[in-house]
Amino acid sequence: MKILLGADTYAPNVNGASRFASRLATALAGRGHEVHVVCPSGDGPAATRTVDGVVEHRLPSYRYPLHESHRICVPWQTMPAVDRLVRELRPDVVHAQSHVLVGRAVLRSARRYGVPSIATNHFMPGNVLGYLPLPKALHGAVSRWAWNDLGRVFGRADVVTAPTPLAVDVMERNTPISGALAISCGIDTEKYWRATQNAAAPMTPTILFVGRLDAEKHVDQLIKAVARFPMDRPVRLEIVGNGDRRASLEALAGRLGLGDRVSFLGYVDDDELLRAYGRASVFCMPGVAELQSIVTLEAMSAGKPVVAADAVALPHLVHPGENGWLFTPGNIDELSDRLLSLISDPALRRRMGAASRKIVERHAIAATLDAFEDLYRSVQPPARLVPIKKHRRRFSRRAA
Repeated sequence: MKILLGADTYAPNVNGASRFASRLATALAGRGHEVHVVCPSGDGPAATRTVDGVVEHRLPSYRYPLHESHRICVPWQTMPAVDRLVRELRPDVVHAQSHVLVGRAVLRSARRYGVPSIATNHFMPGNVLGYLPLPKALHGAVSRWAWNDLGRVFGRADVVTAPTPLAVDVMERNTPISGALAISCGIDTEKYWRATQNAAAPMTPTILFVGRLDAEKHVDQLIKAVARFPMDRPVRLEIVGNGDRRASLEALAGRLGLGDRVSFLGYVDDDELLRAYGRASVFCMPGVAELQSIVTLEAMSAGKPVVAADAVALPHLVHPGENGWLFTPGNIDELSDRLLSLISDPALRRRMGAASRKIVERHAIAATLDAFEDLYRSVQPPARLVPIKKHRRRFSRRAA
């Protein structure tokens, strides 16, 4: 098939949505499909290039002033460019990864030209509220508006998906969408497991966090929890990622006397990320806006026990007492106790790490690719590029 993915964030951006989109595109190309991606340029000017078998159509983009690494497109450039691309490519199916500008444009053009469409939601209002210059009193109203907007845009798609059953439930409770399907983002579980086999065990137990250093990730709670460990308990905390809160988090670690215990590694390439997973004794995800948490899946694939916030989708991955522990968001003492119980017990870490490997098997990337290929085929009309009113089909659970 000829497949066009529309993404408002894409590699080399480091976040769950961009990593899923790039992983999906590369894997579909590896299965012999002709895969195109339309997404913002990483440095501004428009460009077209082929990377790992995927044709990237990069749109003109501009730095978002309230986020150091995020780039946005503008509608008067994006809408006609995407429309022209859909008209010229004549894809068999389009797959939008967001309801924002690029995803919106892809779905609009697909409907205009009668191209079947899929939409996958990675959005939670908490992911963006921290980047808007608004008082907290308006956050509730903005969240409701954002959900309503998502419902209007994704209502154009033939199939709507989200990464977990909980993500589907949250979306359907906040929008008019119904019949959405839960399809895991998927992961190459063996890739991360191999990384641990080649890693030497560190002399000092190491806690790892991977992700954006932004407000909803609550990395400050993790730093405060480590600061409450007994001084005679050797431990290291490695923080992979970057974001608006990095400087304040580094200052916090210094004020708490953790300068020699905490390492801020910033953005790293894939090889260094694999080494970080290999070094880790425990993985921690204190974020409270995770619709699936790909990095948690990666840590579990590497055979690591996980301590995570009891929020949104994380309880679907972390089974207390089996492959790790959950903690009440904001409860620093509980988080510290949960981490310390694993840092102090190598046998418990091994047992829980093995359980993580077992649990993550259901998220293998092959199953995700099979599911999306089946969906792409299921929405194919008798003929392509005919008026949408003749072949418009709504997807239902019964049809699935």
